Amino acid sequence: MIRKLGSGEYRLYSMKKDARTGRRRNLGTFATLEAAKRHERAVQYFKRRG
Repeated sequence: MIRKLGSGEYRLYSMKKDARTGRRRNLGTFATLEAAKRHERAVQYFKRRG
């Protein structure tokens, strides 16, 4: 999940909430939406590889 911050940057969050904190995990902050999408694809790839 990608959200735009007040600073104009984009932050990638995990889809699931952390059971302990009740918040989503920050998976990185990026200057552009394209960079955030590129990293999200990389995260999905590594989640599903053996």
